[in-house]
Amino acid sequence: MGVVWAAYTVSFLIMEMLPGDPVAAMAGAGLQLQPISATRLAQLRHEYGFDKSVPAQYLDYLSNAVRGDFGDSAATGHPVTSMIATALPSTLTLAAAALVLAVAGGGGLALAATYTRRRWLRQVLLSLPSVGISLPTFWVGLMLVELLSFRARIFPAFGNHGLRGLVLPAVTLAIPTAALIAQVLATSLLTALDEPYIQTARGKGASRLRLQVRHALPNACLSTLTVTGLLVGQLLASAVVIETVFSRDGLGRITAEAVTMQDIPVVQGIVVLSAAVVVVTNLLVDLAYPLLDQRITLGRRDMTVPLAAR
Repeated sequence: MGVVWAAYTVSFLIMEMLPGDPVAAMAGAGLQLQPISATRLAQLRHEYGFDKSVPAQYLDYLSNAVRGDFGDSAATGHPVTSMIATALPSTLTLAAAALVLAVAGGGGLALAATYTRRRWLRQVLLSLPSVGISLPTFWVGLMLVELLSFRARIFPAFGNHGLRGLVLPAVTLAIPTAALIAQVLATSLLTALDEPYIQTARGKGASRLRLQVRHALPNACLSTLTVTGLLVGQLLASAVVIETVFSRDGLGRITAEAVTMQDIPVVQGIVVLSAAVVVVTNLLVDLAYPLLDQRITLGRRDMTVPLAAR
């Protein structure tokens, strides 16, 4: 909860420090054809609580946010929670598909690079993650649209069109994530394969595949799992670019429009949601550690044995 509160507080302070009159900016975000009168500006200032002191505004907004009420959008007038709830399933589907592709692709690349005995092939495979990380996401998306949509006409270029419309955005979003996973997992696997317990298992006649998958991979996955948990937040941030490039309806598109129109309530709601997703993901990662490495659980039991013996 501390992280969510800090994210909300920082976003509130940043918006308070923005130059200009926030009420005028919010009124202009509604794309009014006629100028807003001073009376209407005063009404909006009272409606959103800008006629109060900054500490009073913060406490009012925070108390409402704790109850899940982020107010109404300044641009559309719709409740922020309903806007987020409507756009969230599309973004979660995109992020989940990208994460699955990233884990499968990055993990498979790392396993292949550390399994092969050919030095030149290993070097080629290990260099691919650096290439994937360096490629701009928006450029990859545009290239996929050009090759697979406009020329080959295999997948739709824009919009939400079921599973076929999800392929290109998910692949675009998965490439940098898969590259980071492959880079971390390959390094951890190479380190684990040099450990003494691997030499012992090799001396007992274990095959190369068993050494890699059964003995080295569980230990190497710990650092990779930590990085993957952090990458979930990056996936949500990258969705802003991806959903804009592919004209998909989702949180990314709402965020881009809210920032452009200075729609403060929507921005705060999305910031809190993103922080909550990061917190929950890292909690799940911490809970998954004992499942991959039993020494974490056994270590706690070993600490309790001497105390019981006393």
